[in-house]
Amino acid sequence: MADEFDLVILGSGPGGYVAAIRAAQWGLRTAVVEKDDRLGGTCLNVGCIPTKALLFNAEIYDYVKRAKEFGIECGEAKIQWETVRARQDQVVRKHNKGLEFLFRKHKIETIRGFGKLQGSRSLRVEGPEGGRDVRASNLILATGSEARMLPGLEADGERILTNREILAISSVPESLLIIGAGAVGVEFASIFRRFGSGVVLVEMLPRILPLADEEISQELERSFKKQGIRVLTNTRVEKVAKKDSGVEVVVTQGDSRQTFQVQKTLVAVGRKPNTEGIGLETTRVETERGFIKTDSHMQTAEPGIYAIGDIVAGMPQLAHAASMEGIVAVGKICGKNVPPVNRHRVPDCVYCEPQAASVGLTEAQAKGMGHPVRVGKFSFRANSKASILGAEEGFVKLVCEEKHGEILGAHLIGPSVTEMIAELALAMRLEVTAEDIMYTIHAHPTLTEAVCDAANSVYSLTINA
Repeated sequence: MADEFDLVILGSGPGGYVAAIRAAQWGLRTAVVEKDDRLGGTCLNVGCIPTKALLFNAEIYDYVKRAKEFGIECGEAKIQWETVRARQDQVVRKHNKGLEFLFRKHKIETIRGFGKLQGSRSLRVEGPEGGRDVRASNLILATGSEARMLPGLEADGERILTNREILAISSVPESLLIIGAGAVGVEFASIFRRFGSGVVLVEMLPRILPLADEEISQELERSFKKQGIRVLTNTRVEKVAKKDSGVEVVVTQGDSRQTFQVQKTLVAVGRKPNTEGIGLETTRVETERGFIKTDSHMQTAEPGIYAIGDIVAGMPQLAHAASMEGIVAVGKICGKNVPPVNRHRVPDCVYCEPQAASVGLTEAQAKGMGHPVRVGKFSFRANSKASILGAEEGFVKLVCEEKHGEILGAHLIGPSVTEMIAELALAMRLEVTAEDIMYTIHAHPTLTEAVCDAANSVYSLTINA
């Protein structure tokens, strides 16, 4: 006989576990099906959290190497890679245990195994202890995504890697070629260049971070080249072959053909949804290239089945987007008055050095949609806190509607901008204007003053530049 629940969630990543906790808080008997032995999904275990731990280590190492600049004498900085990896694992394990505690606290049942739909409200879970049938009044699909590979190529864990395997390498590679210059590619380029690797970054499109505002891409490429990262755009990978000494990669850039001999290659060409084999064919759920179609409250074409996170068509593949989608889906199930997720209000953060963050429309998108715009821009070189930190690269850019000054998009590159973007995401949600920000008192000295200065710049009233 099948076990009965009010809600069953397939997947325990940032969408799944947040949805489960909120459902329990709102009184639903909830279970989460997880195929892996640890809760948290890709983000916690092999994605956002371990990579940001590595990025923090790289930042510390960078500052130590620059110690004399800050009046501090110390010996030669050396990387203890095993300690670096141990701390990364420690951070991940801490939050694994935190999720287990929260599930116990909220009486959320964890069902270990691979779940497959058996119609609209039934699941068959095959796990280490055998099979189990589960029924629920509602189901949320939160199965996440995995790295795409180039045709004919497979990750081997040693020389050809994805974001998963590169976290487990035994030492810092002498040389690394990265295929793909989206968020994953530029973050790993930033990590390993600062750790001392020779890094080549290859992007098929005309610029790195191709979805970002064009000025952000230009600034990041300029900084990367200054750091010694070789950046090749408009470049196609023709061949990847394993050799005794590492990997041979052949690329073409226009009429030019180049061959690189590197120790390791990271493939970072995007992510594909994990929707194969979960039984969608037994339901009325509609898909598009493997992504699941939903309405604005994450409801699929099958009543009672919702989808959230990386598997949703037309939504950004971001952990924080998945979390809010989970809250919206549970709110709909519980009859709560929850607003839908607006994809243009989802902040996008890239944790390379310098960091990049954005929310809303790029300048090109806004103009393409017919908006007359005003743009305000302020450089961190004129921000006193950035000077104190020794991190003056980058700027804050605001794209505003011309007549009333409503903020249509915000694009930042520089120190700690992934923290600063929240102010602008809130501003856009509340439909405030650049003038509202201009007359909001920002503490001094802080990096966030650059946001206020950019707002002044919208009206050609900049004080500090």
